[in-house]
Amino acid sequence: MIEHVAQPEWIDVERWLTHTVVRPGPEHERALSTAVERGMPPIEVQPTSGKLLQLLVRISGARRVLEIGTLAGFSTVWMAQALPEGGHLDTLEYLPEHAEVARENLAAAGLGDRVDVHVGPALATLPTLEGPYDFVFIDADKQNNSAYLEWAVRLGRPGTVVVVDNAVWEGSLLDPARDETNAPSIVAALELLGGPTFDATVIQTVGSKGWDGFALALVR
Repeated sequence: MIEHVAQPEWIDVERWLTHTVVRPGPEHERALSTAVERGMPPIEVQPTSGKLLQLLVRISGARRVLEIGTLAGFSTVWMAQALPEGGHLDTLEYLPEHAEVARENLAAAGLGDRVDVHVGPALATLPTLEGPYDFVFIDADKQNNSAYLEWAVRLGRPGTVVVVDNAVWEGSLLDPARDETNAPSIVAALELLGGPTFDATVIQTVGSKGWDGFALALVR
């Protein structure tokens, strides 16, 4: 497993940007604090990334959003807030205890009526959903990223926006042997994004989660 190392100045800049530009609300802070209180792993996206997801949902005009990987619902809250009247978000969480925390956070944010939290393995849930989705965010087990991308196409349409988190993984895509559990699957997913089905790019990031990045794509 890769060790994610953050430089102190990266964290300082991230905090400054969060408080000066992003300005998370109490509903976002609640999602983060409840995750800590319930002993959940600290793997939520950064606030700067949460706000980016929110802006991308708004910019794309998405009315139906699919999220693969819920955790405490931090990113879910950001995206659900961007939905127009009548919009809906389906989010998939493997663990029932995490799903319960997410539901509590969504209800506290006043978003429970526009989000469904589905519990169970994502690859078992995805065949039960009905598309098309306008926006898909993938942030779950990396080993299944390629399969999740294939489902994004099946449940999407031409022009569906797809965002995949953890696309750089401390640069291990150049040396997958550094993390034999995750890196080869991340590389395979990136190769799929570089193929004819998607029009994509990858943005490198640094911050409290170390050196990483995300892929941004459109379904052709």
